[in-house]
Amino acid sequence: MVSTASTPPQKPAAAAPRRKVSRHRGEGQWAKGHYTPLNGNEQFKKDDDGLNVRTRIETIYSKAGFDSIDPNDLRGRMRWWGLYTQRKPGIDGGKTAILEPEELDDKYFMMRVRIDGGRLSTQQLRVIGEISQEFARGTADLTDRQNVQYHWIRIEDVPEIWRRLEAVGLSSTEACGDTPRVILGSPVAGIAEEEIIDGTPAIEEIYRRIVGNKDFSNLPRKFKSAVSGSPLLDVAHEINDIAFVGVEHPELGPGFDVWVGGGLSTNPKLGVRLGTWVSLDDVPDVYEGVISIFRDHGFRRLRTRARLKFLVADWGAEKFRQVLEDEYLLRKLHDGPAPEQPVERWRDHVGVHRQKDGRYYIGFAPRVGRVDGTILTKIAQLAEDHGSGRLRTTAEQKMIVLDITQDRVDSVVAALEALDLRVTPSPFRRGTMACTGIEYCKLAIVETKARAASLIDELERRLPEFEEPLTINLNGCPNACARIQVADIGLKGQLVLDDDGNQVEGYQVHLGGALGLEAGFGRKVRGLKVTSSELPDYVERVVRRFEAEREDGERFATWVTRASEEALS
Repeated sequence: MVSTASTPPQKPAAAAPRRKVSRHRGEGQWAKGHYTPLNGNEQFKKDDDGLNVRTRIETIYSKAGFDSIDPNDLRGRMRWWGLYTQRKPGIDGGKTAILEPEELDDKYFMMRVRIDGGRLSTQQLRVIGEISQEFARGTADLTDRQNVQYHWIRIEDVPEIWRRLEAVGLSSTEACGDTPRVILGSPVAGIAEEEIIDGTPAIEEIYRRIVGNKDFSNLPRKFKSAVSGSPLLDVAHEINDIAFVGVEHPELGPGFDVWVGGGLSTNPKLGVRLGTWVSLDDVPDVYEGVISIFRDHGFRRLRTRARLKFLVADWGAEKFRQVLEDEYLLRKLHDGPAPEQPVERWRDHVGVHRQKDGRYYIGFAPRVGRVDGTILTKIAQLAEDHGSGRLRTTAEQKMIVLDITQDRVDSVVAALEALDLRVTPSPFRRGTMACTGIEYCKLAIVETKARAASLIDELERRLPEFEEPLTINLNGCPNACARIQVADIGLKGQLVLDDDGNQVEGYQVHLGGALGLEAGFGRKVRGLKVTSSELPDYVERVVRRFEAEREDGERFATWVTRASEEALS
């Protein structure tokens, strides 16, 4: 029998607490209508385009002096013209993150001269050297993005420096800032015997369309690019925002494979292939499409997520390609093959190499990119004296003299070696790079350039028979300007405790990174840090263990993946 008793009455559900409704501003993507600046950087870019600061530099700041510079120009827009304030001398690394920007600022600037494709005439190099001697206290560093950097630049001298650079076809336009930075190119484009395709015309057209164009002068952050038709993969394509890599299509012939979304810093990511084949003529259109996607869809809310790599990671390669084709190019791209793995393990072009016209190019290695104005003018003169009018910078802090006839090769090599510019360097001289470091950089925590130079000397003395390719990259802070995550031995500067408990300069060790052959970020050994004074002992120890344990033909990075933590410590 079914009961007719009613169920007891239920208590009414408690009302849910009212939530505060706020307008979701997303990631600050313009394509979604989020134009309201969400941080100070986006605000000063909205207030005035960074390219406009040149007029104020020329008409006001260079005449009234450093103290007349508006703070948003000083620490913001002046970067659009390749100018950063440098670190005030005497401030130790422990104060880097504590002091206010105005406390770290010296009244001098670093100026970056962009050298797209790494291409220089001897006349241009001579002017770079003369500017260094006259206005930069002799400083001139070769960077791992094929640029030259000066230090000690006074604001009063900037207009004259620009005049001299631009008179020979050089500039500092958008060498820094949230802009399209220098376009890397194969330093042997157009001359190497083994080249797949010469990307120089594409670099020239990209520069003509994009650099100094206000349609692309307000990006979420910097935009790094590379174009190379070399089978050596000589422009670090895996860590650029966009890169075009030479490939041979079985039906369409030589062209480029497209990579997007690479970058290092504190959240490193390797670029991904879009799976497309692009002709030489189409490279500028694809570049423009990708940089437009970055401008329109890039994340602007947080500076730490404002690089293209985060958008690519969010969308994936398939969606990125679809948006590029359907909304920006308005046409489909051809599918294409991946580049082949390079045969050579060095890709810096150091040494003597035959050109396809029968002449020779000669690559040489300064110490960690550190040269000076006097040396640069001597290199220019040396090249001219031996019949060359062309030079190149590389993406490995090296330089190349082109077009040397066979009968003059030996004399050029001897002249370079006499300047301590090694044509046949040790693996340690050849494979060691360093960022600017605490000497000039406001972000740095430790010294790098001098430390790296002394490390090279020590390793050459201690391990004179070592001949394997080995990269050792020193960085003064976590930002990875010297590519620590993709080096065999990457050294990230930080303050550490010595055996007596004192806080001293040192490095966190990162091992087994690589580009080109099996690109990857390697491994960090838990807690492995070394003081600066211990660095030669540590590197010698780990290299000797590699020599003792390696299998035939095994690379350092491969050995690291299977080595014990004890062997790496």
